[in-house]
Amino acid sequence: MNPARTVHLVVPHGFDDPMRASGGNIYDRRLCERLTAAGWTVRTRPVTGAWPGADQMGQHDLREALSAIADGSLVLVDGLVASAAPEILVPAALRLRVVVLLHLPLGLAADGHRKPESAVLAAAAAVVTTSRWSRQWVLDAYPISPARVMVAEPGVDTAAPTNGTDHGGDLLCVASVTHAKGHDVLFAALTRVADLDWRCRCVGVVTRAPDFVERLRRTACENGVADRIEVSGPRSGADLEAAYATADALVLASRAETYGMVVTEALARGLPVLASDVGGIPEALGFAPDGTRPGLLVPPGDVDSLAASLRLWLGDARLRRTLRGSAGQRREGLVDWSGTADEVARVLVEVAA
Repeated sequence: MNPARTVHLVVPHGFDDPMRASGGNIYDRRLCERLTAAGWTVRTRPVTGAWPGADQMGQHDLREALSAIADGSLVLVDGLVASAAPEILVPAALRLRVVVLLHLPLGLAADGHRKPESAVLAAAAAVVTTSRWSRQWVLDAYPISPARVMVAEPGVDTAAPTNGTDHGGDLLCVASVTHAKGHDVLFAALTRVADLDWRCRCVGVVTRAPDFVERLRRTACENGVADRIEVSGPRSGADLEAAYATADALVLASRAETYGMVVTEALARGLPVLASDVGGIPEALGFAPDGTRPGLLVPPGDVDSLAASLRLWLGDARLRRTLRGSAGQRREGLVDWSGTADEVARVLVEVAA
C-alpha cells in the first residue's frame, strides 16, 4: 500500500444503497470506484446517523472512525457529515489532512448552519465543491482563501440516446419528492396545461416528506390530473434506465440545486430539460457547441413560467426538434466520472504534498 495514494473516505451510512439515490450518494460511490480504478487505495468509513444533525450514536461513530486513522493521513469527508460536526472535525484537522467534499453547503439551506460549517471549512486543508456556482457561494459566504476551494464537477455515465415521441408529452421528473425539489410547483404547472396531451412520471424517494407527498396526491386528485401523474418511488439500474428511455423531456422544478446531476443524466440520453434557473442548474445544462441551450429555464417557484414553458414545449413541434438537436450535441461534451476522479485526485495529491 502506498500511503501517498491512500485516502480515507468518511461518508453517511447507506451511501452505497442504490435505493438511497441522492446526488451526493451517487457521487461518493462513483468517486470511490474511479479512484480505486486509478490506483488509489480508498478506505471507506461509513458513519451511522441521519446526517446532517446526527444523534449521539452518529457522532460517536464519527469520533471512532477518525480516531482510528493514523496521524497525517489523507481524509476525504462528505460535507453532510463534516459541516454538521465542527466539534469533531476541527480538532481532527489538526492531526489529519482533511479535505471536505461539499455536495450541498448546509448554510445554503439554513443560516443556522453557517457558523459551524464556516469553522469546519476553515480548518480543512481543502474544500471540493461540485460546481463553479457552489464554489462561488462558499467564497461569498465564508472567509476562506480561494486557493483552497476547488471544483470537481459530477460525471455522467455514457448512455444510449432516446428517440422520443412525436407529441413530446412523456415527461419525467427524477428527484426526491420534497418541497425543495418543487414538486408542488410542477404539479400546479401541469394542472394549468391539462388541456394538452401529456403524462408525467415522478421517480424518487417518497419517504422523506410523507405529509408533502400526501398533499400532492390529494391536490392532483382534486384537480383531475391524478391519473396522468405517476409517483413511482425510487428506481435504479434497469428500471431507471427504462424510465429515461421512454421519456421525451426531463422536468425539474427545484427551489435550490448546487448542480443537478439528473440534468446531465438526461442530456447523456439526448433528452431536453425544462428546469429552474437556480444554483448550478444552468451550469449543468450548459450549451451545445452551436451556442444553443438544450432546454428551457424558468425562475424557481414560478408556476406561471413553468406552465408557459410546458405549453410551449408541448405545443411547438419545431421547438421540440430544435431542443432535441441541441441536447444531442451537448451529450457529446459531458464529463465522465473518470474526469471527476482526476480532479479530486489532483486536490488530494496537493494536500498530501
